[in-house]
Amino acid sequence: MDATEIAGLAAAAFAAGAVNAVAGGGSNISFPALLAFGYGAKTANVTNTVALWPGYFGGSLAYRRELGHQGGRFVFLLLPSIAGALAGSVLLLGTSADTFESIVPFLILLGSGVMLFQERLAKMAADRDLASRGGDHVPLALIVVVFAGAVYGAYFGAGLGVILLAGLMVLLPDDIQHSNALKGLLSMVINAVAVGYFALFGPVQWAPALVMAGGALGGGYLGVGLARRLGEVWLRRAVVVFGVAVAAILLFA
Repeated sequence: MDATEIAGLAAAAFAAGAVNAVAGGGSNISFPALLAFGYGAKTANVTNTVALWPGYFGGSLAYRRELGHQGGRFVFLLLPSIAGALAGSVLLLGTSADTFESIVPFLILLGSGVMLFQERLAKMAADRDLASRGGDHVPLALIVVVFAGAVYGAYFGAGLGVILLAGLMVLLPDDIQHSNALKGLLSMVINAVAVGYFALFGPVQWAPALVMAGGALGGGYLGVGLARRLGEVWLRRAVVVFGVAVAAILLFA
């Protein structure tokens, strides 16, 4: 690795970590950067997953105040996160991503739409007894959403934060900063499982992964400060804008 590659990958990972802390979709910065420096698609995908994990850790560390009362929720959602991430990791290394990638933009657009109409959808979910009844109660519908999101996150990952946050805001209504913090913690678990699996069985390129890890950590930690300053309305708008932008990149790039 030369100085240009080191600087380029570190900067891309910093930006990706910050974007993931605010909304999600940071992989659309860091993954193309790896491709640009000559890494193959599957190698770049698994290396990117390993490299961005510290960003989720940094974001969860910065969001520790908002996570303080959510231990019960996290425990309920831990198993579907781990199981889904393991399934997605096995699928990625055993299959081609081409078919799955064709539907990814539409999944992200769906998540963005859910965020846009979150209040109305949350009321509909509550009226149909699909949403949380308060406190640490986690509805079955959210467990299914998190499991499916974990499969997707380990398999491809771009826009995972948008999808998870949309599910949390509708089925586990809370202050958006609390939901964003829980989204980041679940993303950290999902990616930790994928990192472990890829480290054992995947074509991880460790030199670029380590270079990018430091940038992702810093970006994830500082990105939470930006998310807090945005407030509820602008954070929701930012998530929708990021989601639409990610989907457009995947559709037309």
